[in-house]
Amino acid sequence: MATSSKAKKKTVRLASGRKRARQDVKLNAANTALRSKFRTVIKNVQKAVTAGDKAKAADLFKTAQVVIDSVADKGIFHKNKAARHKSRLSAKIKALAA
Repeated sequence: MATSSKAKKKTVRLASGRKRARQDVKLNAANTALRSKFRTVIKNVQKAVTAGDKAKAADLFKTAQVVIDSVADKGIFHKNKAARHKSRLSAKIKALAA
């Protein structure tokens, strides 16, 4: 019988472990929010590129760069992944001119 992982979690007995579990919940929520923001800004730039609006895409890309870099600095994603996303987005924006 396959049960979900949440059902199998045991309560931690040590006080330090309980504190760690509490902190993990907060950190997980923060990381999830940042990951979501990361995906959203990328999606916004891609929508502008698809619509063919170069000015809007370039403007959204500027704000996206800040978010992408901050997420990478916090260690949620690797720096190379951030660089790859920025590179691909800028290439798509440059391709609009051609």
